[in-house]
Amino acid sequence: MKLSVIDQSPIASNKTAREALMDSVKIAKEAERLGYTRYWIAEHHDLPGVACSAPEVMLGLIGSQTNTIKIGFGAVLLPHYKPFKVAEVCNMLATLFPDRIDVGIGRAPGGSAEATEALSSHFLQNVWKLPELVDELLTFLNDDFTTGSEYTTLSASPVPSMAPIPWIFGTSEKSAFLAAEKGTGYNFGHFMSEKDGKAIIQKYIESFKPGKIRLSPEVLITVSVICAETTEGAWNIARSSIIWWIQKDKGEGKKGIPSIEEALKYPLSIQEQELVAKMEKRMIIGNPKEVKERIMNLQKEYRAGEIMIHTNTSPFMTGFNLIN
Repeated sequence: MKLSVIDQSPIASNKTAREALMDSVKIAKEAERLGYTRYWIAEHHDLPGVACSAPEVMLGLIGSQTNTIKIGFGAVLLPHYKPFKVAEVCNMLATLFPDRIDVGIGRAPGGSAEATEALSSHFLQNVWKLPELVDELLTFLNDDFTTGSEYTTLSASPVPSMAPIPWIFGTSEKSAFLAAEKGTGYNFGHFMSEKDGKAIIQKYIESFKPGKIRLSPEVLITVSVICAETTEGAWNIARSSIIWWIQKDKGEGKKGIPSIEEALKYPLSIQEQELVAKMEKRMIIGNPKEVKERIMNLQKEYRAGEIMIHTNTSPFMTGFNLIN
C-alpha cells in the first residue's frame, strides 16, 4: 500500500505564517525520506489558521528541496481561474520538476464569500461550467488545444517533456462521474464527507472512460489521521484540531490551531460535544499500531492502492513519521 500526504499548512496559535510554511517544506522533505509517494498542498484564501493561498509558489520551493516525491495541488480551485493560466503554471512546474507534478482539481471556493468575490466575479457560474473548464485545462496540459484554424495554435508554454497528471478531488458522485468521464484519477475526500465513499468510488470505477491520460481508473483516498506514541496523546492532539474547526465556524480561531492545553480547556455546548464525537468518528486516531491497522482496514474497504493522509495539528508533524 502506498502512503501520501496532503498538507493545509496549518498555523499553530504560537507560530507565524512563515513558520507554518517552512514546516510544510520540512514535511515534504521528511515524506520523501520516509518513502511516501506524493505530497500535495491545499489552496485557501483569507482563512484564519491556514497559511497557503498560492500552492504554485510553495511547490516551486518544495520541488527545489526534494528530488523524487511527486508534488501537487490539493487542489487548484479551478472556478477562480482561466484554465490557460493554470496550465501555464503547471507546465512551468513540470518543466522544472519532470514527471513529478500532480494537478488536483477542485471546485470549492476555499474561503469566505468576500475572498471569493475578490478572486472571481463569476465563481458560481464557473462552478456550473466546471466540466467545460476541466476539458479546456486538459487540452492545454495535453498540448492539443486548437483555435478552430489550422494555421493558429495555442500552447501553455513551456511545454514539458512529461505532462502534469490531473486528478479530480471531490466528495460526491458528481465529482466521481466527472473524473470518470474525463479519464482522470479520482481523490475521494473521506475526511470531509459523510457520504457512502465506497459506493462513490465504485461509480467512478464502473463509469471510467479510458483516454489520453489514463487507460484505467486510479483512486486516492484522503483520510484525517492523528498518530502519537500513545493512544491518549493522539486523542489529546486530535482535540486541538477539532476545537479549531469549531472555533472557525463560530468566527473564532483567528489565532490558529490551539495548543492541547487550550483545546482541553475550551468549553463545549451539548451540540458541540455531539459535533466533536461526529468528527472523531471520521478520523483515524491512535498509537502507531492502532493507526496502521485502521489505515490497512480502510484500504481494504475501499480497495484503494493509495491512502493520502491529512493532519491538522498544533505540534509539528505529529505522528507523521510514526505511521510508516
